[in-house]
Amino acid sequence: MTDRPLTQNIRSDGSPTFLERYEANGGYAGVRKALADMTPESCLEEVKNAGLRGRGGAGFPTGMKWSFVPMGEKAGPGHKYLIANADEMEPGTFKDRLILEQDPHQLLEGMIASAFTIQADIAYIFLRGEYVLAAERLNQAIRECYEAGYLGKNILGSGYSLELRLHKSAGRYICGEETALINALEGKRANPRPKPPFPQVAGLWGRPTIVNNVETLCNVTHIISRGSDWYKTLGRGEDNGTKLFGASGNVKNPGVWELPMGTPIREILEEHAGGMRDGYQLRGFLPGGGSTDFLTEQHLDLAMDYDVIGKAGSRMGTGTMIILDDRNCPLGMVRNLSQFFGHESCGFCTPCRDGIPWIVQLLDQFEQGEATHEDIALLEEKAAFIGGIGNTHCALAPGAMEPVNSALKYFREDFERHVTEGGCTYHRAGGRH
Repeated sequence: MTDRPLTQNIRSDGSPTFLERYEANGGYAGVRKALADMTPESCLEEVKNAGLRGRGGAGFPTGMKWSFVPMGEKAGPGHKYLIANADEMEPGTFKDRLILEQDPHQLLEGMIASAFTIQADIAYIFLRGEYVLAAERLNQAIRECYEAGYLGKNILGSGYSLELRLHKSAGRYICGEETALINALEGKRANPRPKPPFPQVAGLWGRPTIVNNVETLCNVTHIISRGSDWYKTLGRGEDNGTKLFGASGNVKNPGVWELPMGTPIREILEEHAGGMRDGYQLRGFLPGGGSTDFLTEQHLDLAMDYDVIGKAGSRMGTGTMIILDDRNCPLGMVRNLSQFFGHESCGFCTPCRDGIPWIVQLLDQFEQGEATHEDIALLEEKAAFIGGIGNTHCALAPGAMEPVNSALKYFREDFERHVTEGGCTYHRAGGRH
């Protein structure tokens, strides 16, 4: 049994794995097992026992999330839905793309097993519109599934039926929030919905709906096929299983790798990413994409686990690190991220719609040498308010402020230097002070 189940079909030449090869490597064994030998209840218990946590960023226990879906007569008449969130617009994150382009059947198998577990009869893949190659390969894999009897009516003679459709998103980062995604799928403006009601009870078109990240659903494939006890042996820390970790920035080998949960940050950066490029030194990193707090060299020996990174003052998020080196300005980095998040706001609430662009303008003043020492305190105050949980309609603005607030914490001297030296000196000194 492989200890790298998520990437066992990934080839170095980037070519996709379609049905014949996927089945030859044991593909759809999980679906066959679930439909022939298990019940929805036993599938749910297996996922719960495995301790699988959502791989989209929040890390919420998957089995617990599924347990809120009403079953049987409690669900009432009508459809139930499963949605794969393949929007992947988090800055610095490119892990799901690897699976979508090179192993699409792994996602489809995970969706079939997951849909059976919650007794959904319709499933959607909500795909980032820019992922054109992924769309082509997913469409081919879906056609193969229907032809082989893995999708449609009475799958493999089990009596269970599932229709699966690919939906190419019109875009915007906010579509990654599950209720905004649901609104977009319904043809509405992608504004997040208030909770409760939660999607598990009243989601797509008012019916019970589960939204899970691509990587999460792929894990289900292997948990059902090989069992939760096997899955628990894969992790090295507090969380179970493996994870697609990544690194981007001025490292020698930027990329994405499947590693055990709990792998130390130092190992990811030095062994897999190859360390910093010659002439560059590490100053900090965002551990889980653009909406997480900075960590620094003092945190390199921490395990990449949800709770461990949380206790250090950040979030593991998507597990894809963005590296800040000594030649790049931390203010410029957070200004760039803030501009992105401001542009991607749905515009529903004032702190996000107007507050994030205001933060960008203030950061521009620092970069241009127009800020004062009082502006540091002003930035700190406003970023703390915009980033406060409960001050905005959804978590976009709090996530957007995490890099800003943590930059003020760890790189305050850079803010001071922008004031005393009349703006950013990085570009004037070839990237160095």
